[in-house]
Amino acid sequence: MCTPTFQIYREQLTEILRKSFKERKFEKLEEDFKNLGETHADKKSSLDQVFRDVLLLDLAKDIKAVEDYITFASLAARADMVSVTIPVILLGDVFDAVTLDQCEQLFTYVENNVSVWKEEVFFAPCKNNILRMCNDLLRRLSRSQNTVFCGRILLFLAKFFPFSERSGLNIVSEFNLENLTEYSTDGKNENLAGDSVETQLQIDYNLYCKFWALQDFFRNPNQCYNKVQWKTFVSHTSTVLAAFKGFKLEEPRQGGSREKSEAMDVDEINEQTMLDPETGVQHFFAKFLTNPKLLALQLSDSNFRRSVLVQFLILFHYLPSQVKFKMDVYTLTVAQVDWIKETETLVYKLLDETPPNGQKFSKSVQHMLQREEMWNNWKNEGCKEFQRPDPHPSDTGKAPSSQRKHKRLLGDSIKEATKHGKFYMGNPELTKLWNLCPDNLQACKGSDRNFLPSLESYLDNPKDKNDPSYEWRALRLMARQSPHFFTLFNTPSYKVSDYVESVRKKIQKDRTEAKQEPLEEVLPVVEQMEADNFADEQEQIEADLLKTEQLTPEDKNNHKPNMITGEQLQELAPIIGSDWKKLASKLGYRSDEILFFETENPTASAQCHAMLQIWFDDDMDASLDNLAYILEGLGMLESCETVKKFIGNIDLKKSLREQVAVEPELKGKSMKC
Repeated sequence: MCTPTFQIYREQLTEILRKSFKERKFEKLEEDFKNLGETHADKKSSLDQVFRDVLLLDLAKDIKAVEDYITFASLAARADMVSVTIPVILLGDVFDAVTLDQCEQLFTYVENNVSVWKEEVFFAPCKNNILRMCNDLLRRLSRSQNTVFCGRILLFLAKFFPFSERSGLNIVSEFNLENLTEYSTDGKNENLAGDSVETQLQIDYNLYCKFWALQDFFRNPNQCYNKVQWKTFVSHTSTVLAAFKGFKLEEPRQGGSREKSEAMDVDEINEQTMLDPETGVQHFFAKFLTNPKLLALQLSDSNFRRSVLVQFLILFHYLPSQVKFKMDVYTLTVAQVDWIKETETLVYKLLDETPPNGQKFSKSVQHMLQREEMWNNWKNEGCKEFQRPDPHPSDTGKAPSSQRKHKRLLGDSIKEATKHGKFYMGNPELTKLWNLCPDNLQACKGSDRNFLPSLESYLDNPKDKNDPSYEWRALRLMARQSPHFFTLFNTPSYKVSDYVESVRKKIQKDRTEAKQEPLEEVLPVVEQMEADNFADEQEQIEADLLKTEQLTPEDKNNHKPNMITGEQLQELAPIIGSDWKKLASKLGYRSDEILFFETENPTASAQCHAMLQIWFDDDMDASLDNLAYILEGLGMLESCETVKKFIGNIDLKKSLREQVAVEPELKGKSMKC
């Protein structure tokens, strides 16, 4: 209940406030407020309620009067006549009482006075009220119908709150998984390009499904770290980008000069592409339509194409980046990183070719993604507060101890760097240099680190002979690359220049003799070709084996030789047939992966073929022997016999090759005898 004192003050202040505001004289309100009495707390609480009563009873429908009234309340708050939060509370009351059109008109006043709300007097007490007021407005608005108003509210909050405000940051890097893109899944394999003769691209239902299925990967990029989902993403991306590459847009013809078009800013280009040619009104599309009949027109729209290509670039920027809250299992292989780099180059090329002013737009996107990397590093460091540098630094010497920056412990820095698979050397430049390559010893062996020329090219180059240090460099190269350096000469007065020239002639002579040396025995043409092929295959097998043994266990799957041929897979898949699910479960595939093989391949034979191909590519233990053992254990005897036949053929080929390789050696020995 209201106390008698409160009610008396309320009636008196209502009359005073109405007269003062009608004359727009704040000094009169302040003077009458002081003359009421000495109980300041009762007067203050009463005036709080009076401001709200007068607003809702007299002024709620007049937006211009409401703006002046809020300014009046701000002056009262600064004079400590009302609570500091009253101006924002009054705004919230008006927003709740008027229509959305009036809300949008009044919100302009809120935007224009953002500097007032950020003052020290208002910011701390009012920030929660302002946030609540904006959230209430957003709940009333439609994201599709009131897109511009929603954007204005979000931009205002971004200006009002500092960068380090925790309520406005996505600290744990969550994705908006509720943003689903629905599209037709019950279509047929038909041409969706329409009846237009000008359409150069044949759009079928398969391309339509793959195109819109990519939106699910853009919605949740972490799916790409699953090897089955990654294969789907790579397949869909290749199809869509090939369609973009095969259907290029032409530069629009305008009446203006070409120089004027090239001088246009990127924002001006985007504004012109979204202008209605009839009304001249700028349109913004928050979400594209997914009707199958519209895809041909959408692919002909440069604005639509740019949106999709930029989505690709954002995804490619996120996948290999270091994010603090990203799970440890979310890592990419070397092959995946290489594919991302190649595809990213292709996307930038397509952006360059997309009119108007494609190259300028592409450079702008690239610049924004580089700045995004800086924001990512800022979030990884805990979103530290930005502080403006003091324009007038004091010369008093050291800063107070309370403002000194605490040095981070060395152990914490090393621990964090090790967690991300990097080195911390204590110095920024050394740390950057040391992390250029994960394996520093392997980097030293790279071909780009070999700066020495070959001995023959150095000795034959006439330009190098004019160098004063030519003889010294030649001797150094001989000691490393030529056995003639250690030849003894009986002439004691042998000059270095003559010695270098003699060595050059000997090397040239050895090279000529090596080319002209006759063969001792010439094998028949067929046997010689078989022996050469066998030797090449043996060398390749030994090289692959040596390379595989030097790899880490994580990379052995990427370099493991294939143990089954494509022809053998084509023969084996129909024999296994519908029993492939039982085999897939035995090989360790989960139910969702088995479902993926079913949906991506039409027949049981094709499903079995795809499953076995992935198993042989990715599993370290995949071999024909292990497959025969598993099939025999499952009771699939016919399939098991087929695999054993493959193994027998391989053994037979090996024995024949060994016999062919031994025959030339035996013939050579017999000729010598």
